Amino acid sequence: MVFRNNDLPVLFHHTDAIAIARQREAVGATRYQLLLLVVGAAMAALPSNLTRADSFQLPGALSALAYAGVLVISYRASRRRAKSHWQLNRSAAEFIKSVCWRYSVHGAPFEAASALDANSPDSDELFRVRLEEGLRELTKVGWQDPRTTVPKVAGAELITTAMRQLRAKPFSIRKETYIRDRLIEQRNWYHRSADIYRRVTMLWSVSIGLLTLLALFFALLRTFSLADSLHVAGVLSAAAAACLAWSEIRRHQPLIAAHSLVEEDLAAMHTAMETTVSDAQWPSAVYETERIVSPQHTDWLVRHRS
Repeated sequence: MVFRNNDLPVLFHHTDAIAIARQREAVGATRYQLLLLVVGAAMAALPSNLTRADSFQLPGALSALAYAGVLVISYRASRRRAKSHWQLNRSAAEFIKSVCWRYSVHGAPFEAASALDANSPDSDELFRVRLEEGLRELTKVGWQDPRTTVPKVAGAELITTAMRQLRAKPFSIRKETYIRDRLIEQRNWYHRSADIYRRVTMLWSVSIGLLTLLALFFALLRTFSLADSLHVAGVLSAAAAACLAWSEIRRHQPLIAAHSLVEEDLAAMHTAMETTVSDAQWPSAVYETERIVSPQHTDWLVRHRS
């Protein structure tokens, strides 16, 4: 049996879509702010003889517009709180996904005593209770439940047909499906993510180094009065600072360490599930795997690797 994201409830898909949209908005706002700051510095460094109507200086006006754009974007970002909504909706989406997986493969606390009570009303009710408890905690810190405003989401089933079908399967099929479509999928994602962050970190490190070296070169020229007309060193310094700020905001280095550790933990759990984990140990093994891939665990690793 194959179990994919498409088999998860509508609530997950809606929350996941909001998280992706808010992530793009938050990242885009930061990107444009840094870019406009560099543009403002570059315009301010242009020669002052580019004038209009004897007193109006075009470079100064363009620089002022760039800085004004930074303020407008900052104000808009503070009002929309895209970063906060992104993180809350991502936590909600991953929590929903984790609970659905645990229910579908008999992970704790949704283990069934036998195949006869796999889809019993008690199991379904426990699933709804645990899901609502977790989502209620997120609403306390600002998450907006889409079921209160979107009728399509409010009327959709929380337990899909695919979830019930997988839950009714024998242990061997549930085990195979979970390892292939959840554990290995997540392990590969963390591996790809760490590789991407390594390449991106190298790119930004080289860019910062080159910009800093060029700024040093032009600063030395200005020191010996070999270049007075353009303040190139200041522009290059602003560009290097923007690159450094972007790299720090994206947390590339801590994420490399965190994702690598998560990948190692998943590899160990994969080996254990394939070799030593029995039917009786399965619920706790699934619960531990879901804990490892949770955003909270990754954030904890990032904070301690920063």
